[in-house]
Amino acid sequence: MSRSYFGTDGIRGQANKWPITPEVAMKVGMAVGIIFRNGGHRHRVVLGKDTRLSGYMIETALIAGFTSAGMDVFQLGPIPTPAVAMLTRSLRADIGVMISASHNVFADNGIKIFGPDGFKLSDKVEREIEKLIESDLSRKLAAPRDLGRAKRVDGVRDRYVEYAKRTLPRNMSLEGMRIVVDCANGAAYRTAPEVLWELGAEVFSIGVEPDGLNINKDCGSTSISALCERVRELRADIGIALDGDADRVILVDEKGEVVDGDQLMAVVAESWQKSGQLAQPGIVATVMSNLGLERHLESLGMTLARTKVGDRHVVEHMRQNGFNVGGEQSGHIILSDFSTTGDGLVAALQVLSVVRQEQRPVSAVCRRFEPVPQVLKNVRIAGGKPLEEADVIKAIEAGKAKLGDSGRLVIRPSGTEPLIRVMAEGDDLDLVNAVVDVICAAVTKVAA
Repeated sequence: MSRSYFGTDGIRGQANKWPITPEVAMKVGMAVGIIFRNGGHRHRVVLGKDTRLSGYMIETALIAGFTSAGMDVFQLGPIPTPAVAMLTRSLRADIGVMISASHNVFADNGIKIFGPDGFKLSDKVEREIEKLIESDLSRKLAAPRDLGRAKRVDGVRDRYVEYAKRTLPRNMSLEGMRIVVDCANGAAYRTAPEVLWELGAEVFSIGVEPDGLNINKDCGSTSISALCERVRELRADIGIALDGDADRVILVDEKGEVVDGDQLMAVVAESWQKSGQLAQPGIVATVMSNLGLERHLESLGMTLARTKVGDRHVVEHMRQNGFNVGGEQSGHIILSDFSTTGDGLVAALQVLSVVRQEQRPVSAVCRRFEPVPQVLKNVRIAGGKPLEEADVIKAIEAGKAKLGDSGRLVIRPSGTEPLIRVMAEGDDLDLVNAVVDVICAAVTKVAA
């Protein structure tokens, strides 16, 4: 197969351009329906989406594909990705699908798929789906009397609200806390404020007026300046920034300073280690997590297992090795005691629980370690494989030699955008900057 549909987090691209077209979406529905159509029972898929305008187009096409394969479709409407994963299991569905491009701009969209266990699909199953998409599906579709039905399901948002609240101890209250929550004009624009309010907090919401075009626009976890300003202005205790589908979170302390995913994982891991809730003496993160986190965990007798970028790889390692805390620096936090995928709101609630228990400000609770200087730059490419070019390879090897044992270098293609990401970290910031600039220049030269 000359082209691959799946990236690091499902299928993603610009709406109305390959592969995010109605034609491909319908074929994805057909292929997934055929693969997961096992047994004689009525088969069902739960289908959620974020607030992008193109969600209507993709949703309709997927429904056509699923129903043609004999699957009933439960339409959930705008709802967080972790809610889709949870409802896939709760409603005993054969498959769960989320239409979202997460933190990307509104013009992009994507298709995330969960198996009946609520976990994202394996590489093997994704390859099977791609093979089917490229084949003649007509002989494998349902007979006329076996076609599926589609209907909208009410009350699913309330289910997720109750689920999120139950992740806290029964007597836990956020009474007296002033919380600013930025929902990125995305999927959690109703659920996140509801959960926080029902737990007793005084809630100030921003990014809760989606119009189909403003998801992640100057708001959310990838653009938090407005949240930082609002927290300082209101003298709030904490700011919570979700992304477009609410599977990631970045926090802001009472001073308006950012708390990233590495710090959040450290907070939860340390708390769970003390309470005996930590399943293994360590956590799982990706190659992008800061070296400071690794050193901090080692000082506490914990390990940091690293995986490739993508929360799916983190989850796979967690499941295979018995870890219950993992995530990404970008804010995907997976707490497998509660969820099968990243859940920004639940992760924020766990940190708020620690804040309540320790009776200290968020700035004190969430500054567990001093990050090692880390520089990440992106180089946009038109195509090709610049990382295989001799000049780029030479620049990378030279960078590794300069950093030595006191730093790390990670260069990788983005799984969601036409970018090469160059990240370096080490104790000497000037050296780190120099190494990154040289490699970026080499990539730019061959990719031009």
